[in-house]
Amino acid sequence: MLHHERGIVAERSFAHAGKAIVEFAQWLSGLTDDPGQVAIAIEIPRGAVVETLVERGFHVYAINPKQLDRFRDRYSVGGAKDDRRDAFVLADSLRTDQPCFRRVELDDPQVIQLRELSRVDEDLQREGNQLANRLRDQLHRFYVQALQLCPAADEPWLWTLLELAPSSSVAQRLRPKRVERLLRAHRIRRLKADDVVSALRVPALQVAPGVVEAATEHIALLLPRLRLVHSQRQRCGARIEALLDELRAAGEEDDKPGEHSDVAILRSLPGVGRIVAATIIAEAGAALTERNYDALRAHAGIAPITKQSGKHRTVLMRYACNGRLRHALYHCARVAVMGDLPSKTYYTAQRQRGHTHGRALRAVADRLLRILVAMLTTRTLFDCTKARPPQLSSPSEKVA
Repeated sequence: MLHHERGIVAERSFAHAGKAIVEFAQWLSGLTDDPGQVAIAIEIPRGAVVETLVERGFHVYAINPKQLDRFRDRYSVGGAKDDRRDAFVLADSLRTDQPCFRRVELDDPQVIQLRELSRVDEDLQREGNQLANRLRDQLHRFYVQALQLCPAADEPWLWTLLELAPSSSVAQRLRPKRVERLLRAHRIRRLKADDVVSALRVPALQVAPGVVEAATEHIALLLPRLRLVHSQRQRCGARIEALLDELRAAGEEDDKPGEHSDVAILRSLPGVGRIVAATIIAEAGAALTERNYDALRAHAGIAPITKQSGKHRTVLMRYACNGRLRHALYHCARVAVMGDLPSKTYYTAQRQRGHTHGRALRAVADRLLRILVAMLTTRTLFDCTKARPPQLSSPSEKVA
């Protein structure tokens, strides 16, 4: 629907298909000589429609569906809703309330790849954990001796050991020399071959006939899948590392002498590793580029939600946020508390004030975000010798 000065200039519907999307873009292009003078409102800020329109020079604006629902009440308080009405509401609201919309811009191609790979890595990790849990459940049925060596059942050397000795009866004939070669191949130093063999030769559990055979066959089917997911995640991690290096090199070419790229600055922050860095760049790239601290903490769920009416005032945790970014900053704060003394001191102070573990870690993450924005602004790397002693948050800087 084309809207101008509250009048409908043109209206047409299209199917959501590749050819129809091209026809839609061509139809819009035929209605104007300058695509940059056309503003398009949409709910979902991604997908083929958005990318096609942005690439052709149109200005695309996205809005939160909840905000659109509030705008819909201007035209129908009864709750009526259909696609045609929503198109009109979007167009008219963009005309009158453009600050409520967010301009959609295409990301750097490397950032798009990094976002996809970081999400794939998360999916692979979840799938690997599920398969490892299934393996552990099967071992609990008849072969708990193996779980004494690796309780989580998520290490490749254990999978190879289970192929050599799939049951307690086979483990009775297992030679220490063979186990020693296995441990050496997987670089396992915390265990000795004799200890592994002794653990596996502990008398087996008494189970019903057929249980060992059934569980053994199940495990034989799980092991190749575990190895596949493990190898895919390794390749994904290597590719993420390569993309980060490429972004870092590209940023250093544009920087002035003595300044550092955003990737280098981010990775110098305590608690930031490969996955955390990739997730922050992929999920909050615009806020990082703008050095927008408030947007970062709100997008990550660190900024609280304050509800106040009269004498009643409540500060709540923010749940409407980017879950991946929240998860990444949680682990960033957790690792920083273990390795960075100021972060550990700040965490301890928060706990002494009666805050929970999660609340204290969010405060640490909030402090790290402030430091990160300051580092990005000055284009300097993190230096623990120059860091100020952590201060407790003031009432105006609460983190729920």
